[in-house]
Amino acid sequence: MRPLFKGNAAEKLAKVQAGLRHAFAVQPEDQPLAIEDVQLMERIAEVIVKRRMAAPATMFLESMGPMNFLGSQALHFLTPILDCAFNTKEVEQVARLLERRDTVTRLVAIIEAKAAPQGATAQ
Repeated sequence: MRPLFKGNAAEKLAKVQAGLRHAFAVQPEDQPLAIEDVQLMERIAEVIVKRRMAAPATMFLESMGPMNFLGSQALHFLTPILDCAFNTKEVEQVARLLERRDTVTRLVAIIEAKAAPQGATAQ
């Protein structure tokens, strides 16, 4: 049986296969967040807790956690439209944060930490 590809075509196929090997790789979760990213997550958590939406936000974030990358791509797509109502830099920063798999769990932890003292003082 003859090989499917000969010479130059086989080399090109090998390069394509090598390139696709890591095409869908994501950043490791142990990589630390930038200070600006942590500050943005803190502000988001403060607004959620201030409006007493910690429980619904936590439930929503945990249920939609697996879809965070899709949400980031939607934000990238909608950035020109959202520019009218929101700060473009922050929208792009949120979209970049959602590309990381660990961002949602970190945000949930921050919301729970900020909501815990309020719950303890209300009793």
